[in-house]
Amino acid sequence: MKISKIPGCILALCILFANSATVQAQDTWTLQRSVDYAMQNNISIRQQDVQKRFAALSYKQSQLAQIPSLSAGLQGTYGSGRNIDPYTNAIITQSYFNLGGGLTANVDIFNWFYRRNQIASNKYEAEAQNRFLEMARNNVAFNIAGAFLKILLNMEQVHIAELQVKLTTSQLENTKKLVIAGSVPESNQADLETKLATDSVNIITARNNVILATLEMKALLNLGFDVPYVPQVPANINEIPVPRMDEVDPEMVFSAAQTTNPEIKGDQLKIKSFERAYAAQKGLLYPSLSAQGNLNTSYANSAKTQVLTGGSTPFTEDVGTVTIAGTNYTVRKTTDIPNFVTSTIPFGDQINNNFRQSVGVSLNIPILNGWQQRTNVKQAKLNVETQKLTLEQDLLQLRQDIYTAHANAMAAIQKYSASSKGVLSSQKAYDFATKRFDLGLMNTIDYITTQNNLFKAQIDKVSAQYEYLFRLKLLEFYRDQKITL
Repeated sequence: MKISKIPGCILALCILFANSATVQAQDTWTLQRSVDYAMQNNISIRQQDVQKRFAALSYKQSQLAQIPSLSAGLQGTYGSGRNIDPYTNAIITQSYFNLGGGLTANVDIFNWFYRRNQIASNKYEAEAQNRFLEMARNNVAFNIAGAFLKILLNMEQVHIAELQVKLTTSQLENTKKLVIAGSVPESNQADLETKLATDSVNIITARNNVILATLEMKALLNLGFDVPYVPQVPANINEIPVPRMDEVDPEMVFSAAQTTNPEIKGDQLKIKSFERAYAAQKGLLYPSLSAQGNLNTSYANSAKTQVLTGGSTPFTEDVGTVTIAGTNYTVRKTTDIPNFVTSTIPFGDQINNNFRQSVGVSLNIPILNGWQQRTNVKQAKLNVETQKLTLEQDLLQLRQDIYTAHANAMAAIQKYSASSKGVLSSQKAYDFATKRFDLGLMNTIDYITTQNNLFKAQIDKVSAQYEYLFRLKLLEFYRDQKITL
């Protein structure tokens, strides 16, 4: 049986058919479905989404800060003993209750464009966080594609190991018959039994690698570890589109990445944000002009008034004396005084009577505050320089990553070509060895060695095929910021 002549796509289909009973009972996951699920559930994406919303709130708040401020207040006071009457300002020695309320408005007239620069700074920051969210999504999508390919690779390795076990088992059964017939020594049977045990260990290792790769995928998806994950095998691995090497020249890819890479675009937006924040802080060094307006009124139970009740009361008083013929007479005057009672001025009347309005303009001139604002300006300027260095560092890292990916892709292509030739050579050697072994012209140890060489060559070829595919997809991802299979 010539395992090496089964191409990668057929191997993938064999895996699918061999496990059809299990797969049919489970829901399969395509790459697109995996990516879509991760966009909603991946923790790093959700964390970056929170940062984006924080930045959006700051931007919205800085816009709303342009609206004049308006506040209302209500104050109640109870006093006893010696106090100042809140209504007459006279000193009183009685208990009283006072209630006051008002509205205060404040609006900036001119502050050296502090508000506008702060709004622009927050706007650029919000846009930068959008780019970083896009970067997080792209990175997760690419990591999922890598994990998806890793699962498929391990599944193919399982299938190759299973075919190897079937082949060794068949050879062992045939050898047992030859041993019974006395055609070959029992050592041949023992050697094949050892080979079968080794092949069985290889199956266990390969299956465990599938489990580990699946767990890695579930962690990326934030999928419950008790939820089955069965990837949908592409119809033909060899037909997955990959760019030609001349289409992913490292310098060309880097040039494209500078305009498409969301991290670079985010860094550029943060530079603009820090530049406007720097301008805003400088504006606070200069005088600012604002206007205020106030509306106030109050009520006090000590405010009294006199109310006529009708009728009058005569009141007699001495106004002087006169002397007539040596006799002094007292002159008295009688006056009718109207009757009245004292009562508290009604609440509504006091509110109307005490209603006050005022407007004013304030000029705030910063003189000395421990150089705090000047320090803030210098820190804002340093933030600009720091972010420029961050952009420079990220560009350098991006260029290095692209050139590294290109070198790895070139090596992967050569490795895949060499491993393909290695499988053909190992298959030919194995075919000859099988004929010699069947004729009794080769001992079991040499035959098993030839078989192991073929098995290793097949595993190396499958691994090289997936590495080649992954490396080229990585370059395509750097160029276009998207991944497809």
